Amino acid sequence: MDATELRALQKPLKDTYREDPEQARIPARAVAVLDGQTIGVSVDGFAGTTRAGLHRAAGGDGTEACSADMLCEAVAACAGVTLRSVATAMGVQLREASVTVDAHWDARGTLGVSKEAPVGITDVTITFSFSSDADEATEGKLVSLAERYCVIAQTLQTPPSVTVVRG
Repeated sequence: MDATELRALQKPLKDTYREDPEQARIPARAVAVLDGQTIGVSVDGFAGTTRAGLHRAAGGDGTEACSADMLCEAVAACAGVTLRSVATAMGVQLREASVTVDAHWDARGTLGVSKEAPVGITDVTITFSFSSDADEATEGKLVSLAERYCVIAQTLQTPPSVTVVRG
């Protein structure tokens, strides 16, 4: 896909969202189903069912996905798609492109070992690695725009309100 094709694909969507902003509010949903007496859960997604469970650092055996890793995967996927979209819109040819996401969390927090230890991921680093036909300034702008328009990265930078209810 080139910039012209991308613009043609997105133009009717942008027009609709400008005319009726409420149509731009897109729902997202995931459901984790607890299985029997195990600690793990099943989460259905586009690529099938993922089994998620405890990380080794929290007592798991390493055979099930860790939620922190799944979050990193979501950031990497979103940042990668956004990088490609922005590059396409800018007419930049990417070669050998990848996005790596690294994060850290303190197991003491989630295990209740220390009240001072945070529960959750404390830092995220997104590394864009690519070669292109663009100059250094254009590549810098490309990375900046990919960060700006990456939904998941922006969600982490400006966290939404979280409401917990019993259904």
